[in-house]
Amino acid sequence: MGFALAYTASTCSNLPNLQSHSLFSALRSKPCLSLCNTYNRTKRIRKRSPIIRAQSENGVLLTSEKPDTNYGRQYFPLAAVVGQDSIKTALLLGAIDPGIGGIAISGKRGTAKTVMARGLHAILPPIEVVVGSIANADLSCPEEWEDGLTERLEYDSAGNIKTRIIKSPFVQIPLGVTEDRLIGSVDVEESVKTGTTVFQPGLLAEAHRGVLYVDEINLLDEGISNLLLNVLTEGVNTVEREGISFRHPCRPLLIATYNPDEGAVREHLLDRIAINLSADLPMSFENRVAAVGVATEFQENSSQVFEMVEEETDNAKTQTILAREYLKDVTISREQLKYLVIEALRGGCQGHRAELFAARVAKCLAALEGREKVYVDDLKKAVELVILPRSIITESPPEQQNQPPPPPPPPQNQESSEEQNEEEEQEDDKDEENEQQQEQLPEEFIFDAEGGLVDEKLLFFAQQAQRRRGRAGRAKNVIFSEDRGRYIKPMIPKGPVKRLAVDATLRAAAPYQKLRRAKDSGNSRKVFVEKTDMRAKRMARKAGALVIFVVDASGSMALNRMQNAKGAALKLLAESYTSRDQVSIIPFRGDAAEVLLPPSRSIAMARKRLERLPCGGGSPLAHGLTTAVRVGLNAEKSGDVGRVMIVAITDGRANISLKRSTDPEAAATTDAPKPSAQELKNEILEVAGKIYKAGMSLLVIDTENKFVSTGFAKEIARVAQGKYYYLPNASDAVISLATKEALSALKSS
Repeated sequence: MGFALAYTASTCSNLPNLQSHSLFSALRSKPCLSLCNTYNRTKRIRKRSPIIRAQSENGVLLTSEKPDTNYGRQYFPLAAVVGQDSIKTALLLGAIDPGIGGIAISGKRGTAKTVMARGLHAILPPIEVVVGSIANADLSCPEEWEDGLTERLEYDSAGNIKTRIIKSPFVQIPLGVTEDRLIGSVDVEESVKTGTTVFQPGLLAEAHRGVLYVDEINLLDEGISNLLLNVLTEGVNTVEREGISFRHPCRPLLIATYNPDEGAVREHLLDRIAINLSADLPMSFENRVAAVGVATEFQENSSQVFEMVEEETDNAKTQTILAREYLKDVTISREQLKYLVIEALRGGCQGHRAELFAARVAKCLAALEGREKVYVDDLKKAVELVILPRSIITESPPEQQNQPPPPPPPPQNQESSEEQNEEEEQEDDKDEENEQQQEQLPEEFIFDAEGGLVDEKLLFFAQQAQRRRGRAGRAKNVIFSEDRGRYIKPMIPKGPVKRLAVDATLRAAAPYQKLRRAKDSGNSRKVFVEKTDMRAKRMARKAGALVIFVVDASGSMALNRMQNAKGAALKLLAESYTSRDQVSIIPFRGDAAEVLLPPSRSIAMARKRLERLPCGGGSPLAHGLTTAVRVGLNAEKSGDVGRVMIVAITDGRANISLKRSTDPEAAATTDAPKPSAQELKNEILEVAGKIYKAGMSLLVIDTENKFVSTGFAKEIARVAQGKYYYLPNASDAVISLATKEALSALKSS
């Protein structure tokens, strides 16, 4: 189940206490608003005053009721959220320290990930920016101002730099965003007017000192996501392109949401985000009822819900401002850092980001409570928010959980009594510090020495986090070209321009319009574009996979194998509409293999081509695999295929050499030696090695009709580093299922 929204029912006795479900349960210094009292107040507000109606001369009814001035979409307030305490705490910490490292929320459909992310905006306090700044420059940090701001400063009568108060920005990155819109590009209009290159800020400049929200980050273009995280990590956006050289600060709070069912997020992306939490946590029946109640109330009368949490939201804004000031003085001791490092090591976290982010989170938790030192609860919560989701857990913890502490080191010999006295005094001071520090360290570790978790709630929490993890590496599921697909970004053409990027071309030509007009005496054109200004479009489109069935059509069981391959191919084609996968069938029999069905997505074509199923004769396995490699390479060159998988349905026995298949006349001469069984095997293994080197995947389905297979088919799969299944009596459904599983693993690798 997902998260729930707080709710308002018709009777106060059925309402849960707001404090138990409040976003701001951590704000202990501020009394929480009582839901019952609030409900009674809003119930009185709901009683509308009588509307005075009058009729004008033209018969239109006039009313004295004030019209609603809140146009547009209103977002559900975060203060009314029920459950999801970890996510709410993480969002509140992000409001206190935008440089905390980012927050990622995963969850299935309907878990209101976007609702929680957008609800944080109402809590963020306003910011003061320098007038004329394009990147929300902070007056107190002139070293972080963007290029050229000092030349555009405005001063008041007292000689002070002019500033203005604005609402904290909340910028959402659309999935189809281009690189120009994200980082900024040339302002065509201003460049044409001034005759110089003028920078037009992108979304990153707008989001500085605010929130940068990415919905469905798992579907965001890989190049865009890498560029985004690089800029956020450095805190500076440097644009050097199309005659531009510009720098501006970029330090927003990154909030990313995604649905793991629609695609996993790559592991290295999640590693660079500080807090990774899942919204797929169970909730009680009462909370589910509460969610329905408040959602209905918000749809019918949103002002009542806003009125209900107005006081608490204002308290949160105040507490956020105070916590930002407290954070400057918060310190964390060396022993506490050791505790976080040990937890990260026991949890199996890679790198140092886990303990670095955890230390920052612990300090934010202390600042939230108005303290200057980190306490035990802060450390435990930091481990839960940062280290636990990154850990590699052991579901069955070992029996021995508490290991005895190591023996103390032996006392060192003192050279003189004076040095001994000095060291004793220092030890006394250290003992006093340690006594104070012991109160600020947890008595037990969350992870045991073997990396296991004893707490069932924390174990479930970690399991939920691991289920939404992505896979590392780059998948070849997208094809880049210059003629087909979605426009990603402009590029300097290397040859003839196939698709002209008009926007980038105009940006490149804009700064030179004044000069070119002056040279043109006839004034024949309004826009002057030269060949050096031309920019081509870089396109990207979804790439499907090609499944090549290499079927042994020799022997007595050939007809069964061909029928099963035909059924499996048709099943894959029936499901390939959205995935753009193609299917090909290559039977091998007699002296050679033939392409019975070329790569196609057409079911009608497959049925027509597979009406004739040739069977019988020899078994040229090497030629069948070689033909499959050639078909796969040709398909990759066409630009429509990103992955190639060869499914070999065979018993692994071959009696026809590759030379006889490719050059039958030379092999038919009387003096030509007949290849031995070992030579045929070596020839097949050599082809299997070429399959791996070509970047293709091999799935071998062994159909040998023996109780135990000879093992050569398994050897073929091993050399090609593919998969092997022993299915002597496999049906078309079983072959189709095995192929789909292998294909799914191939696409996500």
